[in-house]
Amino acid sequence: MKRRISTKDCLLSVGLLVTLQAVPLIANANVSANLGVTSNYLFRGVTQTDGSTATQGGLDYEHASGLYFGGWGSNVDFGDGTSYELDLYAGFSGAIEDIGYDVGYIYYSYPDAPESIDFGEIYGELNYSIASIGVAYTANSDVSGDGLFVQGDIYYYASVDVPLEDDFSTGVLIGYYDFTDDSKASIGEASYGHAAVNITKDAESFGAFSVNLEYADIDSSNALGSVNSDDPKFWLGWTKSF
Repeated sequence: MKRRISTKDCLLSVGLLVTLQAVPLIANANVSANLGVTSNYLFRGVTQTDGSTATQGGLDYEHASGLYFGGWGSNVDFGDGTSYELDLYAGFSGAIEDIGYDVGYIYYSYPDAPESIDFGEIYGELNYSIASIGVAYTANSDVSGDGLFVQGDIYYYASVDVPLEDDFSTGVLIGYYDFTDDSKASIGEASYGHAAVNITKDAESFGAFSVNLEYADIDSSNALGSVNSDDPKFWLGWTKSF
């Protein structure tokens, strides 16, 4: 004979289950915060602050299982009154033998933009030793009609990060942004290649300082505008985790 379970029994059972699951989840969790300042906030080679400085920060939760989620924010300047960006993300990372992996979803939001320009990406990365390859696919977008940062856009990249002596390191990244509406009459040429190189010094309790150089193969007539045209962009950065 099956026992009839009441609503009250269900609530008690669910509450006990959540409590029992939460104990190891909290015990094996790592919560951290980060703060940063940069002389120019670049996103895949494209300035988000019209070439000006940015103050940035975030909060992250990571479980021993590999599950993580968090949020990150920065000031921006698109010349239309938009003043800040807020990103929310969740994912899972781990390793199979010597191959590391990271998969997840990130939502880019701009709460005070005059028009809704939010979009979200599904991303994945594989890494081995000092080398990584990855892809980010725009899965959803609030941008209406043809445009940039709409569903179907894809960013591919490969990078190498090399540790050096005295807590220095250097990194090189090569990427390509493939916009789904590239070459349409209302958009024009938009897709572009991107390269970045940096040297970083880990100053321990003082944070990490970086010198960065980026180049995006963007013509002055490109849909992204002349402010991002193909001259190398040099910027300095500082970050600290807590």
